[in-house]
Amino acid sequence: MPAGSIIGAAFAILAIATPAAAHGPGDVVTPHFAQAIPNIPGKTLTALVVDYPPGGASVPHNHADSAFIFAYVLSGEIESKVNDGPIRIYRAGESWHEPPAARHLVSRNASRTKPAKLLAVFVADTGEKALTTPVD
Repeated sequence: MPAGSIIGAAFAILAIATPAAAHGPGDVVTPHFAQAIPNIPGKTLTALVVDYPPGGASVPHNHADSAFIFAYVLSGEIESKVNDGPIRIYRAGESWHEPPAARHLVSRNASRTKPAKLLAVFVADTGEKALTTPVD
């Protein structure tokens, strides 16, 4: 299968795997990259860019049981709380990671006047049905 077809299929899967219900009107999630990892059979690397307007936030959500996540703040400041950890503020150039099956209870722009942008990189099982789902 040509690389373009693989990437196109991965983005189609990604569109299904990141339902709008897991995100609020306070964020815009844009698929950036998805690729099977050739030397780790059954795993896919997926990158998303999350844009937060001033005061914007994601709804509390769970991550897939198989998903290890690396988060990197591209611009602005992001307030985040994962599982039972403290609420922390991460600034542009700072990063954190989230274990598989993490509960991401707070994910929002720390500023009410400036936008913020986050790069989220997932390593998850290929074919994972949903990378994020809203907390019940």
